[in-house]
Amino acid sequence: MDRRTGKLIILGSISLFLSGIAISPVWADIYRFVDKNGVIHFTNVPTQPGYTVYIRERGTDIQKSGVVVYDAYIREAAEKHGVELELVKAIIKVESDFNPWAVSQKGAQGLMQIMPENSRRLELKNPFDPKENILAGTQFFRSLLDRFEGNITMALAAYNAGAEMVDRHRGIPPFQETEAYVERVMHYYRRYREG
Repeated sequence: MDRRTGKLIILGSISLFLSGIAISPVWADIYRFVDKNGVIHFTNVPTQPGYTVYIRERGTDIQKSGVVVYDAYIREAAEKHGVELELVKAIIKVESDFNPWAVSQKGAQGLMQIMPENSRRLELKNPFDPKENILAGTQFFRSLLDRFEGNITMALAAYNAGAEMVDRHRGIPPFQETEAYVERVMHYYRRYREG
């Protein structure tokens, strides 16, 4: 094989690989909203009227949407902190859609979208390290489960809106974002448990 043929094979392989990435399925509903200033906002949890579906989640094999590469870390954290593996996975799905580099508008970081002040309290050194983030996020969620006597929906609401808000409202705060968040996590939790 001459040098030119080798280069063509390499270029062809790279093109084939990149085309595979370009047609990979999308697994989360993404909503779009254009504000009065013309700024486009995207979210997986609409917080106000006016958002429209921009990308629709495919309703097929749930395992495809749960990135298997993190399963060992999720299992380790779940066992260490006594939280169901499927629940941790559902939180990650809704928080970051398994994107370890995710950063929210409010500054939450990594797979479990941990706020910087919680990172400091949990002694999380690198919020973008998947293993560290999952261990710290699961530890934090465990503390919320303990605070709310094992009530999963209250702990989820606290994970999203803050424990003080859940205390103040004596339940899930009446915020559209928090209500939708709890509903979505519970949806994925049930689906992951069903396998």
